[in-house]
Amino acid sequence: MKNPKLIRVLFVCLGNICRSPAAHAVFQAMVNMAGLGEKFQIDSAGILDYHQGELPDPRMQQTAKKRGYVLDHRSRPIALADFSSYDVILAMDRDILRTLQELLESKANNRTPTAKICLFTDFLQNSHRGIDVPDPYWSGQEGFEHVMDLIEEGCEALLEALTQGALSCERE
Repeated sequence: MKNPKLIRVLFVCLGNICRSPAAHAVFQAMVNMAGLGEKFQIDSAGILDYHQGELPDPRMQQTAKKRGYVLDHRSRPIALADFSSYDVILAMDRDILRTLQELLESKANNRTPTAKICLFTDFLQNSHRGIDVPDPYWSGQEGFEHVMDLIEEGCEALLEALTQGALSCERE
């Protein structure tokens, strides 16, 4: 029997220490709970390398831990190869989305990227559709809680869209 195609998902934020590692951990947990762990490859990255090799922000780790998630990803910057290595790249806000699109346009040359680049909230069906997941780095604890709420909601919708083959980005 042939193995089904692996679905490769990359979450991207600014420094890869708050939003994208949280989305990575939440989505991985949801995939595992659904018994689909072998069907997905999940990672996260940042558009900056300032925090390369660091664990997620302790405040994000604490917020995630209260909800049952472990954030143990080490920060890494996005690489040009990621645009061909992943099926979908999810930007956590519109500035990140623009940066990813500009990076791809300026560096791709003759390469044909295979990744679909989406705003994380583009496929949601409620009032959160198309909004930014705010960077909680400069906020208080309520900012981290709000981000986790958005991430949990978004990851649930993402899993449903990917398992049904119905992921649609607003900017396609």
